[in-house]
Amino acid sequence: MEYKNLPDLKCLATLRAVVERGGVEEAGRSLHIGQPAVTKRLRALETCYGVPLMRREGRRLELTPAGVQVYSYATLVLNHQATLLDDLNSLQSGQSRLRLEVTFAIGEHLLPQLLLAFSERYPDYHIESRMGYTRSIQTHLATGLADLALLEQAPEHPEILVQKWLDDEIVLVCGPHHPLWGSEPIPLSEVSQLNYVLREAQSSMRIILDKALLAIGIPKLSIKMEVGSTDTIVEMLGHGKHVSFLPHFAVAEALVQGELFHVKVEGLRIKRTLWIARTRSNLNNTVAEAFIKQLRGG
Repeated sequence: MEYKNLPDLKCLATLRAVVERGGVEEAGRSLHIGQPAVTKRLRALETCYGVPLMRREGRRLELTPAGVQVYSYATLVLNHQATLLDDLNSLQSGQSRLRLEVTFAIGEHLLPQLLLAFSERYPDYHIESRMGYTRSIQTHLATGLADLALLEQAPEHPEILVQKWLDDEIVLVCGPHHPLWGSEPIPLSEVSQLNYVLREAQSSMRIILDKALLAIGIPKLSIKMEVGSTDTIVEMLGHGKHVSFLPHFAVAEALVQGELFHVKVEGLRIKRTLWIARTRSNLNNTVAEAFIKQLRGG
């Protein structure tokens, strides 16, 4: 492998700063260097790769197609560098750390109690948690930016190992002001006639829901609103006349408290599994083992 023409990290950081700060002057201020130094680093990066990375459009600098690729690479490399420094600091301080990523619904409804219980049981361990979409979490696992993940879909990646965590079901629910409140099971044909407020299309729940409905001949619902928070949808259902498909674990308490009603549909059960995921290269993480043990009731 040729190592002579590798890019300098400072040059990659400068390109990232120019893109994210919106210009050379702004990047210079954030990096505490002058504009000539910013320009010099950008030119050095272009010399390294042998292609133009930025072009001027009016008064703004824009990435070329090659620049888009290098910017993506710079972001990944610099994130890895930050993670490496954190890991080295953890080794020096003797701190045991776990970088945990979860989907939004799991983060909103299951994670708080899990973290509190884990902290009480293992006070010397430290968990850093983040929420995201399944696709980005999978990328973070595969590239070493996360150690463990709790997911609503099993990733399909050769380096990511999954194990079953919980059974769940996606259920149709409504609030007390909806005509279906307290109703008997409705026919499947009525599902496509209702007005919905749902999670956004890129959420795990929507991906699973859309696939399940398509498989039984329902290609499209009447979606009036898409909302990025399950809690917000629950609140909206309590005041409006929409319905929603939501994870059972996210609405279980609201169903028990009588704040929502489970509208049963004849011939429709959308069952699924929640998953624990990590990479093959991260099987000896002590904190991960302890957290998985707790998840599985050990």
